[in-house]
Formats: sequence, structure tokens, C-alpha cells
Amino acid sequence: MILNRRKVKIETERLTLRPPVHGDHRSWSALRLESQAYLTKWEPAWASDHLSRRAFTNRVYWAQRSVSNGSAVPLFLFRRDDDALVGAITLDNIRRGPAQAGTIGYWTGERFARKGYMREAINAVVHHAFHRLDLSRIEAACLPENTPSRRLLESCGFKYEGVAQSYLQIDGRWRTHVLYASLRMDRRGRTDAG
Repeated sequence: MILNRRKVKIETERLTLRPPVHGDHRSWSALRLESQAYLTKWEPAWASDHLSRRAFTNRVYWAQRSVSNGSAVPLFLFRRDDDALVGAITLDNIRRGPAQAGTIGYWTGERFARKGYMREAINAVVHHAFHRLDLSRIEAACLPENTPSRRLLESCGFKYEGVAQSYLQIDGRWRTHVLYASLRMDRRGRTDAG
């Protein structure tokens, strides 16, 4: 699954997950633009240059540094049968020492939503985190009303853990999020709380 610490590539049944490269700008910006109305209600406000080549170049350099120093694993999802960009997932805020934890965030282009791609990607990234990076805990958060994302996390084995008030700025304002986590040695049963 991992070639070395500087070059990550994860293969699943239908997807190839790899860090972004400069040549991905056109497909990334096109997918983000066509999915803008679908995405912006769940994401931090886009900067005025969000889709620009310069902003994307900064994103690529950040991804390279993050993989290199072990602080994050930002990956684009490509459908294997036609190499179409489907979305992205990032294992971020990787903490070592006694925590051995990280946080995932993800997005899918609207035309690829609810086709099981992100479930496949989350499961692959969690496996990678537990078995290649030796993490013990993967956290995720989403808006309480984002039922599809909540069900997705639950279907991937994440358990509801609570609520974080004013957790992130989404679509221009501070929003409360529900918190989920997946543990490497999880013995907790399914929770119906939240």
C-alpha cells in the first residue's frame, strides 16, 4: 500500500488514492467548480482565488511537505477504470507520542456522490493509518444535519462520541459539529446516541 514515506499510493477495488500533483489542476478545478453549490454548504468559505492555479500549486506543495514530515496524508481519489477525479480525502493533524491519532476530512464531486467511492476511500485510509502509520485513533467531524456524511462514517465503523460547539467555520460562520472516531482496537458496540 505504501511505497515509502515520501510517496504514498493506495489502491482499492475501484480507486487509486494518491497525493495531488501539478497536472491535476484542471480536473480538480473543473470538479470543484461544477460541484460548488453542492460543496460550499459543508465546507469553509472558499477564498477568492480558491480555484486558481497558484492556489492549487500551494496545495500541492503543502501536500508534499505534509507527507514528507508525517503530519498529514492528503490524497486525491481517481476512478481506476477511466482515471476520473472523484474527490479527495485527507488524514490530517497526525499526532504522535501518547496520542497516535489523526483526523480525516473528505469531499466528493456531486456527480460521484452516493456511489460508494468515499466509503471505499475511508476504509482504505483508516486501514493505512492503523497498519502502515501505526495510529490508534482516527477522528472525524461533520455538521449535525449532514445525514449522508454521518451515515457514511457509521457504515465505516466510526462511533459517535459527542458534540463540539463552534468547531469550524463553515460557509462563513462558526458551526457546531458532531464528533466520530474509529479506534484500532475498538471493542465498543454500535451507538445510537446523537
